Amino acid sequence: MEKAVDEGGHRPVRGGTPAGEDIWSGTWVTERLGVELEGDEDLPALLGLALRRNPKRAHLLVSHVLGKHVPQSPAVVYGHGVALGRRVRELLGDSAHDAVVLGYAETATGLGHSVADGLGVARCLHSTRRPVAGTATAGGFEESHSHATSHLLLPEDPSLLAGEGPLVLVDDEFSTGNTVLNTVRDLHARYPRGWYVIVALVDMRSPADAGRLDEFARGIGARIDLVTTASGTVRLPDGVLEKGQELVARHERASGGGSGAAASGSVAQFPAPLGGASGGGSGAGASGSGAQYPAPLGGDGGPARHEADGWAGHSGARGTARSAPAGPRPAGGLTRVELGWPAGLPDGGRHGFTPAHRARLEHALPDMAARLAQALPADAHRVLVLGFEELMYAPLRLAHELERTTRAEVRFSTTTRSPVLAVDDPGYAIRTRLVFPAHDDPADGPGERYAYNVAGGGFDAVVAVVDSAADTPALHAPDGLLARLAAHTPQVLLAVVPSYVPAPQDAPERPATMLPEPLRGPAFSSYAPEEVGWLLQDLSHVTLEAPTEEREEAVQSGGAHYAESLPVEYQPSEQYQELFHAALDESAARLAHAVGVVTETVLAERAPRPVLVSLARAGTPVGILMRRWAQHRHGLDLPHHAVSIVRGRGIDANALRWLAAHHDPRDVVFVDGWTGKGAITRELAQAVEEFEKLEGVTGFDPEIAVLADPGSCVRTYGTREDYLIPSACLNSTVSGLISRTVLRADLVGPDDFHGAKFYRELAGADLSVAFLDAVSARFPEVTDAACAEAKDLLSANRTPTWEGWAAVERISEEYGIHDVNLVKPGVGETTRVLLRRVPWKVLARAGASSDLDHVRLLAEQRGVPVEEVAELPYTCVGLIHPRYTRGATGADGRAVTR
Repeated sequence: MEKAVDEGGHRPVRGGTPAGEDIWSGTWVTERLGVELEGDEDLPALLGLALRRNPKRAHLLVSHVLGKHVPQSPAVVYGHGVALGRRVRELLGDSAHDAVVLGYAETATGLGHSVADGLGVARCLHSTRRPVAGTATAGGFEESHSHATSHLLLPEDPSLLAGEGPLVLVDDEFSTGNTVLNTVRDLHARYPRGWYVIVALVDMRSPADAGRLDEFARGIGARIDLVTTASGTVRLPDGVLEKGQELVARHERASGGGSGAAASGSVAQFPAPLGGASGGGSGAGASGSGAQYPAPLGGDGGPARHEADGWAGHSGARGTARSAPAGPRPAGGLTRVELGWPAGLPDGGRHGFTPAHRARLEHALPDMAARLAQALPADAHRVLVLGFEELMYAPLRLAHELERTTRAEVRFSTTTRSPVLAVDDPGYAIRTRLVFPAHDDPADGPGERYAYNVAGGGFDAVVAVVDSAADTPALHAPDGLLARLAAHTPQVLLAVVPSYVPAPQDAPERPATMLPEPLRGPAFSSYAPEEVGWLLQDLSHVTLEAPTEEREEAVQSGGAHYAESLPVEYQPSEQYQELFHAALDESAARLAHAVGVVTETVLAERAPRPVLVSLARAGTPVGILMRRWAQHRHGLDLPHHAVSIVRGRGIDANALRWLAAHHDPRDVVFVDGWTGKGAITRELAQAVEEFEKLEGVTGFDPEIAVLADPGSCVRTYGTREDYLIPSACLNSTVSGLISRTVLRADLVGPDDFHGAKFYRELAGADLSVAFLDAVSARFPEVTDAACAEAKDLLSANRTPTWEGWAAVERISEEYGIHDVNLVKPGVGETTRVLLRRVPWKVLARAGASSDLDHVRLLAEQRGVPVEEVAELPYTCVGLIHPRYTRGATGADGRAVTR
């Protein structure tokens, strides 16, 4: 991998300051927490430090040249991105024409665009946290340390990411590499390519992280280059996260619950300008590496006063949030400016931005900037153009043109959803904070938004640039952004850019032929690649696990679907593992016999060369065993794929599209581990019927083949006894280290496979292959008996009686539950209740055998009573706690806790 920056020895920069500055804007954090930057001499000019209210990372690297938290000359902000883009153009050579630039929301959307402008010939896209109705998701990933983590990729042209040219990934900082690795891993699985270029203002990886990129590149067989302006690392002392959180809490308490110029109250505060805010070296068009960096807000850091309209502000004591003045500043006027934005021109790269789009924008910029200039007060000497969260590029270009064509000192910054502590100290990067409610109806619900270093900036006018989706009553409300700004500047201008929405597509956004190939081990699952192909997307990088009690409360209250999160993986005790191994030793032959019966039945009755499609994940070990039996008994090498089905949501339609494109649907045999009451059997039948109506594809048989059918719900089974299948005892560690499947709108788009996680970290406890091998080893001794029983079954009456469903309905009423979904019949389903849900009680058939030893152990560990019941059609039934809320009590009156 080529590193396109100087990798010389890192030097401490503590106490270093940008040219013309007395105090570096990271000094306050360094002195209190011991956080230090080491690296290139340019780092103090590029970065300051702040603390944030984030449980994942206490410190925040605050860029002086990004145009996000610190108002900066637009020429400097745009120039840094363009300069990086020109270096990438030089690196790529002729391949630049095929490149696609991907910027990260929300901080690097403008930077990504600017890099694309420097390349000149590349198309640009940025990730987004705003779903757009009718637009297919081409991917998604997580940013592990961010305040808001989930990213969506929504290109209007589905082929934008599918090309083979270089992919240029742009972020403001390259700190751990996790975000980039998550992106490349996701996109490479869908659209593999041979060259990736990572671009960032600063490379701040630790020595431990520095080698991961090379290792990752070798693992996927691709070239990965890194282009940055400067490099260094952050030295974090032990316990810095806890110390940072305590420091944030202490300062917020000292400032009365808020930490900035204006909290959420109805009366805005107007602190003095941040001393020397005009900084140095402002407007020069700094496109090259030799640009002069204007100082971040705060020049000499000393006390300063600002007088406007007869009002005099004052600064607070050093190291504290600025206090409120004696009275609020009189509200300034609001002027709406019609920009004359070109019709049909995207507002940015959320759905893609091409060189042709850039040419249209540049043609229109002079007129739009002239309209802004005409609306500014005649005596406006210092003007801020304030962008809106992800909308950075359009406001930046407007600000740059305004700076170029007027005599005013223009600065540019952007609002954000990231909460940061504000401290009025020249050695701290975030001096003031405005707080206001979100005003674009965000998908993740209402919340606070912030504008930093705007209050006290001495601006004669602020031009707020938002898109039309954000021009809502909340923007204009008494506590909204416009009101907050009006309390701190004589004039507020509002410019609204039309939100670009791609035209609806008549045909599917992405045909089945463009769906990615199945995931296979060892990259995804611990199974051998030929054993199963997973028609899933890898969500291993996403944190989805939630405590059992929280999940149960959310599911039962209707606040969430069970498939939107994952239970914490159960880590079995030594005693429980011993039970598993004993059960496997005792039941391996019985399981092998059932595998033989169901496989022979399928081969004789369904298809001579079936395509096994297991329902992930309980069905997948059974599908593999059936495939192994077909090899053992008939020398057949059957294809086997795993797909997701979710109760209440149906089967993964994209998986069915893939299957129909690669196999004859009439050959597909759906496989599951066992039936309980038959809910999934009914779900599959309904889902297949709906799919065939919508897609016009016929031939899929919704009849499921299962190892065990104690509920009498299907015709194709290995046994109808309800006994322990050891694979039900554990979770991922007996299922290829794969999680339950996940279906969540922000992660799984309309043209994506459902998702799942691969728990690589549990490899040391993995028993998946050991389970399969133990059962397969018994095939020879059970072959004759299994084939004979299968022959008898073919002529028997196997019509489902659904007696299990009837029993579940009866139990639901008898126990006052009144919800069949909370009654889980059979050994396998009862085990799942104890491992994943909040159990209420277990009903056990009187005289049940050792098949229930592990159930009794789990029930004891969780404090769940086991009640013996005569004439129970199942060996046992698990009851989920009805009407569960945290603090709900079990059958014995005790609180349900883990």
